[in-house]
Amino acid sequence: MSEIASVSIARPLDEVAEEIGKSFEEYGFAVIRDHGIPQELIDRAEELSKEFFALPDDVKKAYHIPGGGGARGYTPFGTEKAKDAKVHDLKEFWHVGRELPEGHPLAEYMADNVWPDEVGGFRETFSELYSAFEKAGGRVLEAIAIHLGLPREFFAATVKDGNSVMRLLRYPPLEGAEAEGAIRAAAHGDINTITLLLGAEEAGLELLTADGEWKAVAPPEGALVVNIGDMLDRLTNHKLKSTQHRVVNPRGEAAYRARYSMPFFLHFRPDYVIETLPSCIDPENPADHPEPISSHDFLLQRLREINLA
Repeated sequence: MSEIASVSIARPLDEVAEEIGKSFEEYGFAVIRDHGIPQELIDRAEELSKEFFALPDDVKKAYHIPGGGGARGYTPFGTEKAKDAKVHDLKEFWHVGRELPEGHPLAEYMADNVWPDEVGGFRETFSELYSAFEKAGGRVLEAIAIHLGLPREFFAATVKDGNSVMRLLRYPPLEGAEAEGAIRAAAHGDINTITLLLGAEEAGLELLTADGEWKAVAPPEGALVVNIGDMLDRLTNHKLKSTQHRVVNPRGEAAYRARYSMPFFLHFRPDYVIETLPSCIDPENPADHPEPISSHDFLLQRLREINLA
């Protein structure tokens, strides 16, 4: 079995697109180094995330938006659960989304952000990080386009002003003997186009291989873990795989620490129609591909399944 690719995207994309693409075909995952998000910004964001989650529960809960499906602001413990999972995940999180000017044709799809007054520099830092994530994601999508034999800029228009969401995530420390190896986030696939994850250096992220084995994803310090979401899986007729993954508690001392991470769920535009790419339709089975659906309808369908809509 080959390993998950670990690739620098500071190199010319023509040189690395094949390696990245093959990793997405086999595992649905790749590790991306030299992604261009400044380490200073990552460090600042991690500090502010910890500062926010350390606030008293009643202060945090004031930023929970009932009926908002967790799209913006704070989501407390025990709200989200993986599709078909029996129990809710052990996590709390905060969402930052895109801000569109009033009157923008896609503004109706995106709620306004809320910002915590209690944490200085929060809005500035996370607005900056959102943009940096988007830029890195655009470069990964360029590599994917090259791998698929599409025009290099193919994805730029599909994700412009998309409903991308940045999540600040805290898994609380667990206690007792059962903490080691406990499941912190149940097995799930992501709904979106691609996910870029910061903070996976702390052991625990695992993906399910085609052979049904759980495989640890262990990126070097500061690297991004990128995985394919269901929307891109659908667009490519499962050529690029949206893989089930989970977060397990590590063994030893790390099992009793809180875990923090920051995934960026990069989305197509709400009005983009996900219609299988002609090059991904099997000529021997030309009807064997999903029906076209707008990315907004697809998102709503999936959010209902995981208790967020």
